[in-house]
Amino acid sequence: MPTLFRNSVPSALSVAFVFWVTVGLQAAERLERPDLQQLFDRAGVTGTFVLLDVDADRQLVVNAERADRRLYPASTFKIANSLIALETMAVADENEIIPFGGKPQPVKAWESDMSMRDAIAVSNVPIYQELARRIGLERYRQWLTTLEYGNRTTGDNVENFWLVGPLAISAIEQTEFLARLARQELAAATDHQLIVRDIIRVETLNGSTLYAKSGWSTAPDPQIVWWVGWVEKGDRILPFAMNLDVNTPAEAQLREPLARRFLEALEIWPPAD
Repeated sequence: MPTLFRNSVPSALSVAFVFWVTVGLQAAERLERPDLQQLFDRAGVTGTFVLLDVDADRQLVVNAERADRRLYPASTFKIANSLIALETMAVADENEIIPFGGKPQPVKAWESDMSMRDAIAVSNVPIYQELARRIGLERYRQWLTTLEYGNRTTGDNVENFWLVGPLAISAIEQTEFLARLARQELAAATDHQLIVRDIIRVETLNGSTLYAKSGWSTAPDPQIVWWVGWVEKGDRILPFAMNLDVNTPAEAQLREPLARRFLEALEIWPPAD
């Protein structure tokens, strides 16, 4: 058994149960970790955390019921959206400058024309809405099916279906999608998948690399925030997804530091020397 699961299970009492679930055509072992629920409790938030060990075909889950619940992806959809934009030639490459439209924005950093590489780093909504208009609903529907992304549903508004629905995806599905992207196994050009990997790379330490993207949907009540990505350790791929219910901007800012606490508790990130 890989070190992750051998060392991070403190006792039989701290694990609710282990059972098998069907994921696509593969059987993935699901290991529930109620002991890690304390990280959510200490932060005073409700959420779920999922880690997929691709090589071992095992899911580590905190709050299993929520892990299977589909929620609006918000700006985590920019990962898939970037790939779709490249595949449909809505953008020439990750460095093409895209106009933001000139209107005042709620985030000052969004009030600038910029490339997709720069836009994803600051989660620039108007830039990706411009790409969405270029792509169009029909091609989105085709590509959401091709990529097997969440419920594959767009509704009728091309500018916000990932922010306010009806597009929805679960934390489990996020990790499965990210696993295929990390290994360039999506039904898309390999060079385009490599570009998307590159533009969401966060940092590299001790030979391991962290890839991640945040998301925040203000549409539901409570609001939803995400932090999703994967850690790459040599040939080993460890996708993760965390989402939270939040009511205030202060709670929303917990998404990255709290997800990092889960990764640290599991000895995934930061990597050991």
